[in-house]
Amino acid sequence: MFSDNKKEKHAMESKPSQNIIARGTKIVGDFNSEGDFRIDGTIEGNIKTTGKLVIGKEGFIKGTIQGTDAYFEGKFSGKLSLSGTLTLKSSAFIEGEVVVGKLAVEPGATFNVTCTMKGTVKPMTNGEPAKKQQTEKTA
Repeated sequence: MFSDNKKEKHAMESKPSQNIIARGTKIVGDFNSEGDFRIDGTIEGNIKTTGKLVIGKEGFIKGTIQGTDAYFEGKFSGKLSLSGTLTLKSSAFIEGEVVVGKLAVEPGATFNVTCTMKGTVKPMTNGEPAKKQQTEKTA
């Protein structure tokens, strides 16, 4: 009897939930979450999440975002830092400072930022990818 409750409680704790900020809602403050976020309202503050962040067409964020992946249809102003992919749909409007691993931008999106891309950097030699150096083997 008690072991079943522990299993259910543990299963609920380990599964992050989705957080939704509905259209017409304005929140001022800072957020930390392991779950996904969908924002169709307005947030002024800082967001830190390990989940996916989705900003709908009516969504607006002014502040700082730290996360993994983000999908923008709405507006953002501030500092954005993602370890994964930033996807901008044609209706997206982004301004500020951006640090991302990967970037996907649809034609029509507004991207007025200073952008730094982190991740694996392939060395270039005279405009061509560097060849693997062969090491000499001796007996």
